[in-house]
Amino acid sequence: MASQDNLFQPKDAVTAGIKSTLVTGAAGALVSSVQNTLAKQNITAWGIFTRTGGTIAVFAAMGGTYEFSKLASANLREKDDSWNTAIGGFLAGSVLGMRFRTMPAVLGYGAGLAVFLGTFDYTGGVLTGYEKDPNVDEYDRKEQLRKSRRMPIQETINDLGEGRGIYGPGYEERRRERIKQNYGIDVPVKGSMLNRRRD
Repeated sequence: MASQDNLFQPKDAVTAGIKSTLVTGAAGALVSSVQNTLAKQNITAWGIFTRTGGTIAVFAAMGGTYEFSKLASANLREKDDSWNTAIGGFLAGSVLGMRFRTMPAVLGYGAGLAVFLGTFDYTGGVLTGYEKDPNVDEYDRKEQLRKSRRMPIQETINDLGEGRGIYGPGYEERRRERIKQNYGIDVPVKGSMLNRRRD
């Protein structure tokens, strides 16, 4: 028997498809306005709908098709996996290929987007690298990394030398002696300077 955690929860594909259509349609309107702005001819503001309005339609259709078909295939298959993303990617890529009005473009764009999105989802769906353990606190994980790679201060001083914010114990005394020896100047101790100012 399947455990309660592994049971598939159906999702509302129609609502998600409508939301995605609106979001990607707005993104398409932004791209269309940029295209309209960069046109060499003097076009009115309505050019984002009349001249480059196809961009809005393609963006909206791709976003809605992808989200609806991804969730609908998940509901039909009752599985949440990368195949749903690949199916959504194929149909969304096909919508993009329909702009070129040839069957090779429809199939090529569909297959290309399906492979790209399916692989991206299969490998974790993040651009930041592998998925981190959700049971480990992020602060504790970073502290552990810092402690495992931290070098002792004496080793750092031997490699880099003192200065630039890296000072070992007894640095002030060594500095005073070095200045006295090289230049003949007595550098006062910081505590004695404070006592003089108070007097």
